Amino acid sequence: MKKILILGAGKSSYNLIQYLLQYANTHQHHIVVGDFNQQAAQERIAGYTHCASAVEFDAQNPAICNKYVSESDLVVSLLPPALHIHAAKACLKWNKSLFTASYVSAEIKSLDAEARSKDLLLMNELGLDPGIDHLSAMKIIHHLQQQGATITSFKSYTGGLVAPEYDNNPWNYKFTWNPRNVVLAGQGIAKYIVNNDYKYVPYHRLFTDIQTISVKGYGNFDGYPNRDSLSYREVYGLENIPTMLRGTLRKEGFCEAWNVFVQLGITDDSYKLENSQQMTYRQFIDAYLPANNSLSVEERLKNVIGNDKKAIFDKIVWLGLLTNTPIPLQNASPAQILQHVLEQKWELGQEDKDMIVMQHIFEYELKGKKHELYSSLVVKGDNIHSTAMAKTVGLPLAMGAKLYLEGKLDGLSGVHVPIMPMLYEPILEELASMGIVFQEEVS
Repeated sequence: MKKILILGAGKSSYNLIQYLLQYANTHQHHIVVGDFNQQAAQERIAGYTHCASAVEFDAQNPAICNKYVSESDLVVSLLPPALHIHAAKACLKWNKSLFTASYVSAEIKSLDAEARSKDLLLMNELGLDPGIDHLSAMKIIHHLQQQGATITSFKSYTGGLVAPEYDNNPWNYKFTWNPRNVVLAGQGIAKYIVNNDYKYVPYHRLFTDIQTISVKGYGNFDGYPNRDSLSYREVYGLENIPTMLRGTLRKEGFCEAWNVFVQLGITDDSYKLENSQQMTYRQFIDAYLPANNSLSVEERLKNVIGNDKKAIFDKIVWLGLLTNTPIPLQNASPAQILQHVLEQKWELGQEDKDMIVMQHIFEYELKGKKHELYSSLVVKGDNIHSTAMAKTVGLPLAMGAKLYLEGKLDGLSGVHVPIMPMLYEPILEELASMGIVFQEEVS
């Protein structure tokens, strides 16, 4: 019997935990689900208490972290990204391998040599984006290279959205994953390359650097650049590619409206507002507008937005940010106040279903001809628990863990992301059997 430690029982964990519970039940393994909220972990193992247990887990408590990691055969983590390093160090201490769905941080990367010396695998970026994007892109890249094609451009976009049937608010958006990550998204520099020209997009311009991405049957989306696309040239073996861009999708019009919050400065999480609990939301917005006693808050906000941008103004009014409702948060940052408002208005309802949209766009030359390849994925959620986000984040991670437990990743050690055939072939095949399959068009 093997013991699998799963860390995190949040929104994206449902399908991961269900998959591994069923696997453990069939193979006489034991699952331990650890979360800061033990009740949340307990709810995730309902019906499987004969092969699973729930524990209170705090990655930043060395005694607790060491105890549960040392007793496991494999650790699978959906903790917040900043906490993975605690689990990773405990894994190295106790000679355990670790699987996560998060980006490889500099701290995790620094553990590569030690992991290799101990023949341990620290597998990262095995979720949706990053994750399924790597698996699917590498399958195409390897196929094109085997045909002798020269890839000249690769663009990849992903969005976690609300399914069209349940899209009933003016922002065309609802939370399907961590709200804090949505509010803070894009802070830093986005880097990419187009026709051999390097592009660096600072946060204050990020939501104006928009491409229109069309997905057959689902219309147009705003696509904005995401993080550091340049580093993936080496990861994908495309060091000399002229164009490489990874981006995020939102419904058309979202980015222009969200940019108002960025320009006002209310997505900032670096400082606290003194006595924020004594402010109303209207006073909060007023504090970030240019002073002019002769103009109302509405008039000054319209001047910032543009008087011809009624749809954007209406979006902000709909959120309740111009009301005299008191802010219930003490000494909160601007981002925390904005997040609190959005959590009330963008909540995914009990009957709502979400949607994942991903699209790869390749340009390549083969036998003297130029081609474009569009590979598109659309996944809809089943219900409030088995969301499209939970499925596409959790299932690849669970399938990778299963491959490891079955000895199918033997010989792979160190810090990795899922770009090799031993991962993408079986995982994409199993995902396709569940209806998570890409549609390709070549012109």
